[in-house]
Amino acid sequence: MPKAKIGVIGGSGLYQMAGLTEVEEVNLSTPFGDPSDVFFIGTLAGERVAFLPRHGRGHTLLPTEIPFRANIYAMKMLGVERIISASAVGSLREELKPTDIVFPDQFFDRTRQRVSTFFGGGIAAHVSFADPVCGDLVDVLEQAAGGTLKGIDVHRGGAYVCMEGPAFSTKAESEAYRSMGMSVIGMTNLQEAKLAREAEICYATMALVTDYDCWHPGHDSVTVEMIIEFLNRNAENAQKLVAGAVAQLVNKQRTCKCGDALRHAIITSHEKIAPEAKERLKAIISRYVD
Repeated sequence: MPKAKIGVIGGSGLYQMAGLTEVEEVNLSTPFGDPSDVFFIGTLAGERVAFLPRHGRGHTLLPTEIPFRANIYAMKMLGVERIISASAVGSLREELKPTDIVFPDQFFDRTRQRVSTFFGGGIAAHVSFADPVCGDLVDVLEQAAGGTLKGIDVHRGGAYVCMEGPAFSTKAESEAYRSMGMSVIGMTNLQEAKLAREAEICYATMALVTDYDCWHPGHDSVTVEMIIEFLNRNAENAQKLVAGAVAQLVNKQRTCKCGDALRHAIITSHEKIAPEAKERLKAIISRYVD
């Protein structure tokens, strides 16, 4: 099986990764089903990178339909240690403008129909999630943004509200999130972040602002054409940013806590873990469970 140390998950508008060379398409199956699409594994800035379109090519999957567990488990199978996730978001703050890039450091879960853990079925684990993104990886992304993106405002920190969708917020919901101090709103990244932590993979979100959420007085003047233009511009910026970040990550050793997230998290007595559970989670728990 091909290997890659860095994974990139593309969101709305980012269905391919420019700059990849020596690309191979890899089909994977996992104990949690098939991922959203094939993985495109290629070389970028001297490093092997695994790219996955979150919604599938052609955008065939609603947020609730995305096979989050399969996507992250497959990344683990490929040897991925760091995931950079691109996500189109609406802004809940005046200062976060369309085409701005936000690196949120918190999530707020408003989903209702999704499984957000690999565990269960005879094995219990509770990972720490107080700080849901990898600060070291965000450091690299922030530095890369400064070196590769000109004329784009980049913001570090803030809370990403993850809603169920597929409909967007009501005005009452949007105003409530603003009153709670939230920064951006999207439909996908919370599950990825939780699962990446369980898989001991560093994770960071590039939140690409496409529009103001419906709280904004100018919301009704936003057209589909404007949104598509912003998506295209965001996708171009995201690809430049990823390339810059990957160049900095080549041969960079992990010193964060993400790689040991499960060390004290598995609660179930090892002798009580059924063989089928061990096999199902082998890619994740084999360091700790024989």
